[in-house]
Amino acid sequence: MFPKFTTTGIGSLPYDNAREACSAVIENFDIPFWPQLPRRAFTESMLLQYSEGMPFVKIDESRERVWIERQEDDTPLRQFYEAYSDVAPVSSISEFYAAGFYGMLRELRSTHLLQSGGKLPFIKGHITGPMTFTLGLKDRDGRDIFYDEELREIAVMLLISKAAWQVERLKELADTVIIFIDEPVLSSVGSSAYLGISGAEITRLLKQTIDGVKQTGAVAGLHCCGNCDWPMVFNVRPDIVNFDAYGYFDAIAIYRDEMIDYVAAGGTMAWGIVPTTETVRTEDADGIKRKFMERYERLQKFDSLLVSNIMLTPSCGTGSLSTAESEKVFALLKGLKQYLLAENL
Repeated sequence: MFPKFTTTGIGSLPYDNAREACSAVIENFDIPFWPQLPRRAFTESMLLQYSEGMPFVKIDESRERVWIERQEDDTPLRQFYEAYSDVAPVSSISEFYAAGFYGMLRELRSTHLLQSGGKLPFIKGHITGPMTFTLGLKDRDGRDIFYDEELREIAVMLLISKAAWQVERLKELADTVIIFIDEPVLSSVGSSAYLGISGAEITRLLKQTIDGVKQTGAVAGLHCCGNCDWPMVFNVRPDIVNFDAYGYFDAIAIYRDEMIDYVAAGGTMAWGIVPTTETVRTEDADGIKRKFMERYERLQKFDSLLVSNIMLTPSCGTGSLSTAESEKVFALLKGLKQYLLAENL
């Protein structure tokens, strides 16, 4: 589906100016993605960015808090269900919550390619995954809304609609729209903090969201920047699996047979090979090349299919880094791709 070693990024960037962030993305990545800018505003944080339209949501920007506070008046619920009674319900994301989305539209429309009526081959959007959203957003008493069955279902409906809204706008700019479902919390599910959550329910929510994204006509990716239940991830069949190949390669490599089945069925592995933690401060181009090649050769010896369809990304978003560190991440990724193509892998 994608040219060899195609690069793209994960959502967050450390800029507070949308135009600068979008320019950095366009300059450095094969597949542009709209940047989340949590330093610009609290409303661009991972949970809050997709909360518009969620019944009973409360926001305290001064204290940087967001929570759900149910009321006796069920008007917000009625309004939500009425909106979703349509054949194709769509919930928008306003510019106050996603300056990077609107900034990317403006930047791309100003390019010669799009001015002349052409389209990009690919463009990427993203949503917070249903597990991360429902295990991060809490009610007034500090209880995760995951444990409220009605709110859990509403959250999934809302997230799918946010994806559909993005696809409708992004498909005007590109032949293929990719939506990543970002699920960092999957690396913690099963720990003492999240006891009592069944694997069957996780699978159901992920599959429902992935299928919802696919029904919009978009390519569905699933991103987790830690270790998780990888066989479950492969089984829910996202089109792309994005993993931290820098820090957690061994954790996913033990599931080589499952990975082979996934790739053989048309799935794409997106390797997050450049770290987005403080480790990047001491990393260099030669180190990234060595780490990639060592991992590549290990899988190639087992089965060449495992390395037949690789995308390249940073391990996660760069929002927690400085702008200089973020730009170093981009440069390392770009340099790695150039090296790999020159080696004719």
